[in-house]
Amino acid sequence: MSSMQNAKPRALSLAQPSADSMHLGNYLGALRQWVDMQDEFEAFFGVANLHALNENPKPEVLRERSLVTAAQIIGAGIDPERSVVFVQSQVPEHTQLMWALAPLTGFGRAERMTQFKDKAARHGADSANVGLFIYPILMAADILLYQADKVPVGEDQRQHLELTRDLAEKFNGSYGETFVVPGPHILKSVGKIQDLQDPLIKMSKSTPSVNGRIDLLDEPKVITKRFKSAVTDSGTEIRFDEATKPGVSNLLNIQAAITGTPIAELERDYEGKMYGHLKVGVAEAVLDVLGPIRARTMELLDDRAELERLLDRGAEKAREVAAATLTDVYDKIGLLQPPARG
Repeated sequence: MSSMQNAKPRALSLAQPSADSMHLGNYLGALRQWVDMQDEFEAFFGVANLHALNENPKPEVLRERSLVTAAQIIGAGIDPERSVVFVQSQVPEHTQLMWALAPLTGFGRAERMTQFKDKAARHGADSANVGLFIYPILMAADILLYQADKVPVGEDQRQHLELTRDLAEKFNGSYGETFVVPGPHILKSVGKIQDLQDPLIKMSKSTPSVNGRIDLLDEPKVITKRFKSAVTDSGTEIRFDEATKPGVSNLLNIQAAITGTPIAELERDYEGKMYGHLKVGVAEAVLDVLGPIRARTMELLDDRAELERLLDRGAEKAREVAAATLTDVYDKIGLLQPPARG
């Protein structure tokens, strides 16, 4: 049941297919760090396409984005031979476990979860669908299904992990030891990756201008053009000062994050140079890293049969773990088991 039986602890993380491409902030803040986790953990990485239903996407859009997201995960360096890479909807145990956890979740607790609360406050309660309301319970099921020891989280996901831990402890207390109580794997901060056109806001899939974002699938000439048109300021000195020089600071932070070079060292390198030098330097550094990722992703998207074969195999591996957990849960709460497959 638990990854305690394995040589490595187990980790799980999923990415929502909510855009046509992941962007630079997604890569630096999470995806690149997932790649490094493969050495330390028995890793499960997936595409959370069930969660994406809350945005009511068109079927053909959701299907395509799910495959593109999976291809980017592999293209970025997640090796299907070393990690389990799967699409959430191909493992029906996710929703089955969610329903078993729902009766343990207080209505008030679910109502206070950040995403539901924020959307209801901004647009009215009727704008927040039931899927968004129970989203954190499905997320808890995603984690507990695989008996994950660690979950990569940023600050915005801590509340969801706390709910997951509480549900695991509540279930274990009521029915006996069943779930590993997961802990956070804190993702390394790479600083703020801000919008290139408005450096006061975070780079996002919903950015007002597409020119403010660097997508992993952007062509090299597009990436270069977007960095060259990035907002700086009316001065000339290249130095890190988020209060008075947010645009320049954002560019320095991106180059520091992508290359691992300290910002102070970059400031010395650019001393006496113009903003144009900074923009070209950042663009070249980003292209060096994203070029191979884009190439591998496009290779997978050009061979859909191979991509789907990898995902089918990943789903089979995921279901081996998921089915064992769900069987144990059904036994303990008194649900009849489904007929044996095959």
